[in-house]
Amino acid sequence: MPGRRPASAEIPADAEERLVEAAQRDPARFADLYEIHFERIYAFIARRVRDRDTAEDLTSEVFQKALANLRNFEWRGAPFAAWLIRIANNLVADQTKRTAREVGNPEMAAGASVTEPSVETTLEEIEDQARLFRLVDRLPADQRRVIFQRFVEQRSIREIAQELGRSEGAIKQLQFRALENLRSQMEGANA
Repeated sequence: MPGRRPASAEIPADAEERLVEAAQRDPARFADLYEIHFERIYAFIARRVRDRDTAEDLTSEVFQKALANLRNFEWRGAPFAAWLIRIANNLVADQTKRTAREVGNPEMAAGASVTEPSVETTLEEIEDQARLFRLVDRLPADQRRVIFQRFVEQRSIREIAQELGRSEGAIKQLQFRALENLRSQMEGANA
């Protein structure tokens, strides 16, 4: 995952509204909104496309579109993140259709499998995913690499062992330690 400073805790709606209004007046202030929402949007997209490069590209595109259309944003009772998620969802849907056309799947190209996310559920899920990404970023380098390759790239233990020049047992041990570290950090955060 691209390196970013951690997203701040949930900011009050009125503070976020002031940030959006400031960014609408001065686009240079959009950087604050970007920092606050980057991990949420990346997590939302990464969970759906399961390809790091595509997730990074689409996340970048979400913020480009948001900045370009920021003057058109109006408060309608939903958080700013919901607007960003809608942009992200549309880009993921477009990407899915484009990929389906390239591989010749007419059902997906027509959008049969694209669904509208539930904003309430999605925001909570995205927060959890973003928190998990932050925790993975804190793992020792070897553990982080194994977790990323195993669960994001969905590679086998054997493939990872061959690439890293280690035994399969060593990779399993790194994976076990990483998952234990993540579990204890998650439990510590929930306590």
